[in-house]
Amino acid sequence: MAPAPSLRAALDQPHVTVIAELKRASPSKGVLDASLDAGARAAAYAAGGAAALSVLTEPTEFGGSLDDLRAARAAVEIPLLRKDFLVDEVQLIEARAAGASGVLLIARALPPARLLALAAAARSWGLEPLIEVRREAELELALGVPNAIIGVNNRNLETLEIDDAVSERLLRLVPGERIAVYESGVRHADDVRRAAALGADAVLVGSALSVAASAADAVRALTGVGRSGRD
Repeated sequence: MAPAPSLRAALDQPHVTVIAELKRASPSKGVLDASLDAGARAAAYAAGGAAALSVLTEPTEFGGSLDDLRAARAAVEIPLLRKDFLVDEVQLIEARAAGASGVLLIARALPPARLLALAAAARSWGLEPLIEVRREAELELALGVPNAIIGVNNRNLETLEIDDAVSERLLRLVPGERIAVYESGVRHADDVRRAAALGADAVLVGSALSVAASAADAVRALTGVGRSGRD
């Protein structure tokens, strides 16, 4: 397979970049768009200025599949992130074969040794790991993975509640040379500015885009916010 476009390079811009998410449903919001056409939505997000796409492939709670990842890859050239509960190397191979540039690894969902092993395996398959954290110990572990993108998720996966105090606490601890992604709770440009002020390099936006009347316009409204950087 040809090398996938770099997720890190796409997110490392002077402005806060947008990772736009393709999903039909979520545990917190229920059904968002049961008739989602993954290829058409991917093209609309890219037209609106998304730097990368996050594609839900989990079928039970999010209504996704690897077919959505393949459809997005056929429709756009920007990097794709496979977002799922990834626990086995075969899922990494599937992601790469379907055109992904990166994979989400959730620190809370994996024993530390398994997380590190999957991050290394992802690299061996030409995938960039985005490691999602919510606690200081998880962040310390993630920073042990060379060049891993760090995602700070404001949503508690057990209660589904959003608390951006998580990003207030953790983003400042991410070294400046890493890419830090603010996850969950972005709906408007003011939220992007809030994320930028906390030190985010990118935002991952899902539900707000999934229900937008114009996917391209909704992404466009979130772009152009300058990065504040981290000391």
